[in-house]
Amino acid sequence: MASTAPRPTPAPRTAPLTVGFDLDMTLIDSRAGIAATYRALSAETGVHIDDALVVSRIGPPLEEELAHWFPAAEVAAAGDRYRELYPDHAIAPTTALAGARDSVAEVRALGGRAVVVTAKYEPNAKLHLAHLGIEPDAVVGWLWAEAKGVALREHGAQVYVGDHTGDVRGARAAGALSVAVTTGPCDAQELRAAGADVVLDDLTEFPAWLRAFEADRAAA
Repeated sequence: MASTAPRPTPAPRTAPLTVGFDLDMTLIDSRAGIAATYRALSAETGVHIDDALVVSRIGPPLEEELAHWFPAAEVAAAGDRYRELYPDHAIAPTTALAGARDSVAEVRALGGRAVVVTAKYEPNAKLHLAHLGIEPDAVVGWLWAEAKGVALREHGAQVYVGDHTGDVRGARAAGALSVAVTTGPCDAQELRAAGADVVLDDLTEFPAWLRAFEADRAAA
């Protein structure tokens, strides 16, 4: 159920609607693919990796996770190899989350632009979206937390949708409205405490929320 907190008053409609979306656990459920890639990396390197633990905390950059398993001097090489293994192991098992396609389509139906801003390696992010038939207007990768705000500002996003407290921080850095979904590792209480303006159970609730947001923006 959506947060019962009052919907923030949007800024007047002075620019076309642009909505940013996070990727992993916001638009797509990549847990099975990420786990498979980590298993392949573990088999190659002989380094034990608890893939179930890894997928319970998806969100931050790859190298932050690898640092839990590899010595610091080996993290960069492990990251490079992970990204090489990823297309063969992670694309096919990954699914679109409920409401993902409809949410991107609703942005378009309202005359807006949808931009994916993710911490994932950009070429692999684009592979996921193409495989699942999700077609944003732009994809920007390798950005996390406040750094996402740079891309969101460049694209003029008024809203950023994500599942992690890092996504809330990115929205704040961009001066965008933070819409959070509870489909990732952070629960509603964590997301609200981080400063999310709106908390939804999942993206099935987003199209109706966005229509109301645009109606308010038009009337402001």
